[in-house]
Amino acid sequence: MGDIPAPCFSSIFLLLLLCFSFIALRSSHGESLQLSHSLLAGSWLDEEEAAKEGDANVVMNSQNYRQRCDLSIGKWVYDPSYPLYYPSCNYLSSKVNCWRNGRPDSDYQRWKWKPSSCSIPRFNSLDFLGRMRRKRIMFVGDSIMRSQWESLVCMVEAVLPKSRKTLTFHGPSMAFHALDFEASIEFFWAPFLVELKVGPGNRRILHLDSIEENARYWRGVDILVFDSAHWWIHTGKWKSFMTESESKYDWENKSRWDVMMEGNKAYTSLNPMVAYQKGLSTWARWVDLNLNPERNRVIFRSFSPFHNGRDGGKCYHQQKPLQKFQPRHRLPVELLVQQQVMKTMRFPVHLQEISTMSALRRDGHPSLYTHVLSEEERQHVNLHGLDCSHWCLPGVPDIWNEMLYAYLLG
Repeated sequence: MGDIPAPCFSSIFLLLLLCFSFIALRSSHGESLQLSHSLLAGSWLDEEEAAKEGDANVVMNSQNYRQRCDLSIGKWVYDPSYPLYYPSCNYLSSKVNCWRNGRPDSDYQRWKWKPSSCSIPRFNSLDFLGRMRRKRIMFVGDSIMRSQWESLVCMVEAVLPKSRKTLTFHGPSMAFHALDFEASIEFFWAPFLVELKVGPGNRRILHLDSIEENARYWRGVDILVFDSAHWWIHTGKWKSFMTESESKYDWENKSRWDVMMEGNKAYTSLNPMVAYQKGLSTWARWVDLNLNPERNRVIFRSFSPFHNGRDGGKCYHQQKPLQKFQPRHRLPVELLVQQQVMKTMRFPVHLQEISTMSALRRDGHPSLYTHVLSEEERQHVNLHGLDCSHWCLPGVPDIWNEMLYAYLLG
């Protein structure tokens, strides 16, 4: 055969190039469609896959994890390997240590949360401390947030030698220090987040648009976990749960209010949720203006539900979680306010939704066991004096911290 003319050779080469390009384009397009179909099908670790894969694959280190795994939807599963620490932990406040106060049952300590679409990794103390090396995590809020702080401290302290851990107090804050890790787990008392000051006539004034006196303690903290809701629905005469003498801070008297102010406008009567929205918006503006997503992570824990009935006793003698969310268990208005405020923010705050799952745990409250009962109290139960708002420890807040751990891993 004779030589192929140059122009003809060029035409054949171009034709072959076009064919290969078309095949590659089809292959790439098909692969893309297949990937999209996989994502839409929701193949991310369903319950059967999680059981097969085990804890090693429970949480993938992926930026898409938080979008693909909704930890708030699931069920409570009994697990005899819980709790994650002994109820004799010295960092627990007496009023939430139901075991020490004589609660006769202990199953409330042994329920773990199983999400429907993925799984929560079991908390690993050393791994957590390693990730927290040279960092600070601070819980900011009320007495229920303090319980979550106590829970996390108890979850890590047992792996540290006694000489390598310490607890410090500074006004409205306290900090647990893991010395070898140069890490601290801190709590700051601010049930409203915004400022509460003493005004003329010793009236306690809640300033809905001022926050800096509290926020100055938050600067320099790597991970901030906030909550604020319960105190907004009580009047100024309502007393605090936290009066622990060991805190070295007058929690009760420093957290009442008589009047609210916004600028120069005073409110003696204001819809609690309107006030809450105003106060939370002040917090949101501070976060947007002062924190850096490259440096800080911010979590806002949703409203912790209570089980107080009109006749009292809705948590009394309860020993198992509810099996499903009942229609009458409406989402709290506080959660809706939180969601609305978060939508206005530029800073990527993670709203940790624990309201629905915790609403199933009416068995998890101290009820009678906020103290060691006298014989008279055992014989004549006062159903109107029960604590159906706070949580026994070990208990439900431990699971909130496992969820927090999963989020920080993601």
